[in-house]
Amino acid sequence: MEILIKPILTEKMTAQSEKRGRYGFVVARDADKPQIKDAVEKQYGVKVVDVNTMINMGKAKRRYTKAGLLEGRTNHTKKAIVTLKDGDTIDFYSNI
Repeated sequence: MEILIKPILTEKMTAQSEKRGRYGFVVARDADKPQIKDAVEKQYGVKVVDVNTMINMGKAKRRYTKAGLLEGRTNHTKKAIVTLKDGDTIDFYSNI
């Protein structure tokens, strides 16, 4: 099972990482905090101090097209905000 799906690269998370050493990830829905901590430490070689998680429910979406009204819903996601030990950083842009 893949625990870390993708990092969250927004202006708000970039400011958090620069000021407080916190990084955001979209994670698997059934992953718990110890699994997330181990995955981040193993993949990036850093020391994780704290993990906070949140589950975002998908929104109902609809749009009008030539064929008529299309209705659907976005996916449910789980996010994890990981706080690292002072001095540790993660560089998401190093392998571009």
